[in-house]
Amino acid sequence: MQPSKKIAIVGGGTAGWLAANLMAKQWQQKNIEISVIEAPDIATIGVGEGSTPTLKRFFEIMDIPESQWMPACHATYKVNIRFEHWSPESNIESYSHPFISQLDTFSERPFYANCFGRRMGQDVTTSADKFLFNGWLAKHNLSPVTPENFPFKIEYGYHFDSACLGRFLQQHAMNLGVRHQALKVQNVELHPDGSIARLHTDKGQVIEADFFVDCSGFSSLLLQGALGVKFKDFSNNLFNDSALVIGTKPLAQVPVETVSTALSNGWAWRIPLRNRTGNGYVYSAQHITKNDAETELRQHLGLLDTDIECRHLKMRVGQVTKHWSKNCIAIGLAQGFIEPLEATALHLTQISTEMFIDCFEKGHFSNQFQNDYNNEMNERFERIRDYIVAHYKLNTRQDSEYWKANRNNMALSESLLQILDTWYKKNDLSKELARQGINQHFGAISWHCLLAGYGVFPQLNQRATNKATAPVIDYFKDNQIQQLFAGCILNFKPQM
Repeated sequence: MQPSKKIAIVGGGTAGWLAANLMAKQWQQKNIEISVIEAPDIATIGVGEGSTPTLKRFFEIMDIPESQWMPACHATYKVNIRFEHWSPESNIESYSHPFISQLDTFSERPFYANCFGRRMGQDVTTSADKFLFNGWLAKHNLSPVTPENFPFKIEYGYHFDSACLGRFLQQHAMNLGVRHQALKVQNVELHPDGSIARLHTDKGQVIEADFFVDCSGFSSLLLQGALGVKFKDFSNNLFNDSALVIGTKPLAQVPVETVSTALSNGWAWRIPLRNRTGNGYVYSAQHITKNDAETELRQHLGLLDTDIECRHLKMRVGQVTKHWSKNCIAIGLAQGFIEPLEATALHLTQISTEMFIDCFEKGHFSNQFQNDYNNEMNERFERIRDYIVAHYKLNTRQDSEYWKANRNNMALSESLLQILDTWYKKNDLSKELARQGINQHFGAISWHCLLAGYGVFPQLNQRATNKATAPVIDYFKDNQIQQLFAGCILNFKPQM
């Protein structure tokens, strides 16, 4: 039997308890004691209430059925993110970024072909929701749950009440043997080598451990606070630093998509839950005051004459320079945050935890693979950051200095510049992503959704607008995809 190991997780919430669950599940046959030290008076941020399909995989790993956790967390299904009013100059009112499913293997190449045709000036269909099956489910408001005899795997995420999910994960982790200590850490004591020795709490207790996990949120009490790890700010190309949140009544018909609507100095989200609808405004405090932002969101929601409570939040966008330092790793907001436009926060939390578990165990519970881990996590944050930056860089709005500043911003990574250069030069985007080795972040389909969704195309050529010429092949209008998807959606039911 290996020597006993103690792991202390500082901070609960969704990040802390998700990490605790994954560690307890993976190491349940190991001689490892896991504790979560959670201050009882710190509330959940409550912004990240949407997920990617990664969360579906988490519950499969944990053997937790949807029937057990979804009702407890007022959760709904999510197959798509719809972006409204981000590129009005291109005459595209909205576009979709559906999650990728197995059925898309039949329509992926036609989607690419049409996008290439449009890049060559041809008048063809390039709406992602017409080529990707989850786009069809979103359009028809159908649940992604498949009947037993359906031969294809459908990927999907969820909308959920983050506070309820945190409580659910807490109870599940405790059932796996994780110890919960409702204490506030007041002081961190270090060993002579600079690693963390023990924690001192507000109740006078001293907590010792072999390894520490910092899930203390933006404050990053351990990694940045005690160990002095620096923070790399992303504000030079992601301007938003504030958010406000308003809850409204649940929708009569619950959609299976998140809606992100561009406003004057940022964007508003709408997340449908069973018990309420989550609404918020992510904005730049350098471009609009908090009071004006609240007024704009209330007007957007039709709530100007109501006294519904609004919560104001500050965001710190960026990442730590080292996600793992000495005997401490940061998970969740403590490691970094990229604004919630593509719902990547919980995705990064889960990926970070899973990668740490793999590296820590492979290195026989030592720091052997610390550098590999840090390099990989840094790369993931950077590339996800690039995809989010592209949403702002490519906007065509003219209604505020905020949008003009985003469009004119040239603080772009070399990776992003190469991607955009490939698109504008009409080269193969899939090959460029493969050359950079970044398909595991946002792949070719996601980039086609974004670039086509913004209408990043040249003017139609003369032949395309001349009806006397031979017709251009439109791989959507040949009806094969429409017939396939129309037949498949008969197997699906509305979200109830």
